[in-house]
Amino acid sequence: MQRATANALLLVTGAVWGMGFVAQSTAMDPIGPVFFTGVRFFAAALAVAPLALWEARRARAAGSPPLTPRQWGSFGVLGTLLFASLAAQQIGLLTTTVTNSGFLTGTYVVFVPVLVVLALREFPHPVVWPAAVLTLGGIWLLSGGALSGLTEGDLWTLLCAVLWACHVIALGRFVKGAPRPFTLAFTQFAVCGVIGCTIAPFIEPVSLDLIVAAAPEIAFAGIVSGGIAFTIQAVAQRHTTAPQAAIFMSTEAPFAALFGALFLAERIPAIGIVGCALIFTAILAVELVPMLRPARRSTVHEP
Repeated sequence: MQRATANALLLVTGAVWGMGFVAQSTAMDPIGPVFFTGVRFFAAALAVAPLALWEARRARAAGSPPLTPRQWGSFGVLGTLLFASLAAQQIGLLTTTVTNSGFLTGTYVVFVPVLVVLALREFPHPVVWPAAVLTLGGIWLLSGGALSGLTEGDLWTLLCAVLWACHVIALGRFVKGAPRPFTLAFTQFAVCGVIGCTIAPFIEPVSLDLIVAAAPEIAFAGIVSGGIAFTIQAVAQRHTTAPQAAIFMSTEAPFAALFGALFLAERIPAIGIVGCALIFTAILAVELVPMLRPARRSTVHEP
């Protein structure tokens, strides 16, 4: 798969996640966030299970070696990071505003290249740095261009951004070393579902009636936003870098605003439209500048 194709798929992932915000916002009326997250990812695991089975049969037919315990452990780490980042965001929303949460979660576009350099000693193409700042500025404007007073919830949301950055980086590393992205996706969804449904009874109501009441939202957030979009991410990140992936997936913010306007009658202010333009400018820069000015292989990590 070409890098441009992989980045286009990650753009689709951002769009699907943006639409998923509509389902996630309406689902919180009948069901708690942790229980919703657990059930949602069980639905995602069921959706991906046929692809994982097909992938396993194909690997056996081709004589490929089975996955090692280390690879299975890596998949479990991804599921744990996925749940931890989402849980931190939900806890943060208890004491912070949606505006603060949207912006602070988006800071992962800066955390990803910084952590890649610090932890992996890999240097992305120079255009990633201004593009990340431009994307962050776009998310800031899309959030209204202002933050209310910082609270404990904001610290939880920053933790969510760091954990999600770690998930993006880890996924990029593990998926390149494992030839079975569908199995990886299924395992991380199952782990996330188990953790969520294990913790939920201790902190919020849990019952079959709640699942039935939120069934449409669970189906969309689980199968489409979860099963399909996260699996596309697992497949596409094999062919691009984590910093570039973070910028393309950050389009969930403008897509969320767009679908919120279409389905929830929310208004996008003029400053938000400018923010969307900045985000898409950053995307064009990340995609086109490397074609015009290839990075030096001696100092820059390229896919």
